Amino acid sequence: YTMLLGRPPFETANLKETYRCIREARYTMPSSLMAPAKHLIAAMLAKSPDERPSLDELIQHEFFTQGFIPERLSTSCCHTAPDFHLSSPAKSFFKKAAAALFGGKKEKTRYCDYHQSKLKEEQEIYKLMQDLKKASITQQPHKHRTDEVKVGCKLPSVAVEKPGALTEKQQVGDTIRMIVRGTLGSCSSSSECLEDSTMGSVADTVARVLRGCLENMPEADAIPKEQLSVSFHWVTKWVDYSNKYGFGYQLSDHTVGVLFNNGSHMSLLPDKKTVHYYAELGQCSVFPATDAPEQFINQVTVLKYFSHYMEENLMDGGDLPSVMDVCRPRLYLLQWLKSDKALMMLFNDGTFQVNFYHDHTKIIICNQSEEYLLTYINEERISTTFCITTLLISGCSAELKTRMEYALNMLLQRCN
Repeated sequence: YTMLLGRPPFETANLKETYRCIREARYTMPSSLMAPAKHLIAAMLAKSPDERPSLDELIQHEFFTQGFIPERLSTSCCHTAPDFHLSSPAKSFFKKAAAALFGGKKEKTRYCDYHQSKLKEEQEIYKLMQDLKKASITQQPHKHRTDEVKVGCKLPSVAVEKPGALTEKQQVGDTIRMIVRGTLGSCSSSSECLEDSTMGSVADTVARVLRGCLENMPEADAIPKEQLSVSFHWVTKWVDYSNKYGFGYQLSDHTVGVLFNNGSHMSLLPDKKTVHYYAELGQCSVFPATDAPEQFINQVTVLKYFSHYMEENLMDGGDLPSVMDVCRPRLYLLQWLKSDKALMMLFNDGTFQVNFYHDHTKIIICNQSEEYLLTYINEERISTTFCITTLLISGCSAELKTRMEYALNMLLQRCN
């Protein structure tokens, strides 16, 4: 309603009257609306919720399925309304012929109108043929595609899979659809993923541990019963503001870090007084948050903004205890990467975390005392930690294995 008419359906000058209109489902339906639009709006704004169509029914409504649907959209649609009219060389010919044959303005207009109507009729026939062709090719009742709509790509059919959900059989080697990434020492505006040998070594080590576990652990129906009670650093909150500044996160010890779009990294320590700055791997500058060098003032301001936002607006992503161990080496983010299903984060000490969007489950791999640990945080934000060697002996549930396989694929394809 708002899209077609430019105003909400129940808006009045008086708030009480607006609420009354909402309760009574009372609104005006202008005659300018076409019949399919009127029918759709009436169904969606039905007074009784039971009478309103489901989402699946809505997208099958005539309003969405009628008329011409283009196979592709040009990237110009980002800033300009698309033009679906078919260009015809006959158009200029008709105009010239009319001007040559009829000197009078009325006769010329009548001649052009007649041929324009014929051209329009041909266009409608062409559109109808295209629609029929598409219907015969893409509308298969027992197969559903899960592609996302994006400019420059073929428009998808109806998607019924839960957004971001993992498929039941996630195989190692399956292609991951990457969306955006950031890497320490590499400007995010670059299409390349630039890694130095140390960063590549950290990633390869984690990948080798994950792959070895997946290839050698036995089949099982549940996660191992043996659980550890350990503490380690992990990401409790995160914010992707890479369209402007960068990627921000908060660790379990309340350190806040930002990997900026220019490839530099800045951490605000738990005391909120000290800043660590990394231009690239291993090169750390330390200075007070209140007395930052002039060239870092803007970045420190953004860092504080991220810190305040996450503290005030986001909840922790699990039940793991906070860690405040000043003797531990400081963690900082080497690389983050987002696919259409999950977020991957890789840290300087080899800590590797993957957050899955659709159910908020998480996998964390870290190294303690030469032993690799895996933590799984389930949908209820309840965590379970065990040694990788335990998984090699006991195996794990299918849901955990599927997530481990997806995490490995993200790691292996991080530079694709």
